[in-house]
Amino acid sequence: MSGPIGADQSQFRPAPLVEALHLTKTYGNTAVVQDVSLSLKRGETLGLVGESGSGKSTVARMILRLVEPTSGSVRFDGIDVLAAGKQDLRRMRRRMQMVFQDPFAALNPRMRIRDIVAEPFHIQGGFAKTHITERTSELLHEVGLEADVLGRYPHEFSGGQRQRINIARALALKPEFLALDEPVSALDVSVGAQVINLLKDLQRKHGLTYLFISHSMPLVRYLCDRVAVMERGRLVETGPVLEVCEDPREAYTQRLIAATPEMPV
Repeated sequence: MSGPIGADQSQFRPAPLVEALHLTKTYGNTAVVQDVSLSLKRGETLGLVGESGSGKSTVARMILRLVEPTSGSVRFDGIDVLAAGKQDLRRMRRRMQMVFQDPFAALNPRMRIRDIVAEPFHIQGGFAKTHITERTSELLHEVGLEADVLGRYPHEFSGGQRQRINIARALALKPEFLALDEPVSALDVSVGAQVINLLKDLQRKHGLTYLFISHSMPLVRYLCDRVAVMERGRLVETGPVLEVCEDPREAYTQRLIAATPEMPV
């Protein structure tokens, strides 16, 4: 039912799950991110796209407070992320996780897979050993790996399998929001397509919200609902993904679209 005539309809709109306002990050005299504002509704995927060095990963790391912004604000489900103390931030990290670009570098080569996937439970604490064991096997199965991999080490797997392990670890604590930092750029095209389809399936199953970082406009078009285009640390174009991909306003966006071929997904 619609609200009464003349009522402020904004009160009926759900608040964003993630809201970043005027984020800026400088190193010395160099600004790598300048005045970037983004928001994500629950269950949607926002593509953050641009060339290498455009500041995409820095934005994601500031949202998760892996990097401290020079200025700006971040709210997660209405909570001020930048004002959170150590314990509050630890609790918040159960709800927001990151999948990194290089699947091998993100895994400790000295740890077995069972310990890698179970690591979030031990960091957070308060989980029974039986729960951890059952949940670890369940997570691996969910990303397309079987329990017989538990005793193996990262070097025994392909790049695509390693990224599946990273995704399993990110999902361990049942987060609501994942920042996906070019999760398939280190994989060959066919393997990357399989991982992208896995991410789509997991989003449908769990109602996840994604910030998807990429340099590929065709890939963003396939996976995302909206897109934000970054050039040299600034947002230059945002909008619904089909609108931006089919009728880009900025010459930079047009070049990104022309530069990357379609993915066989």
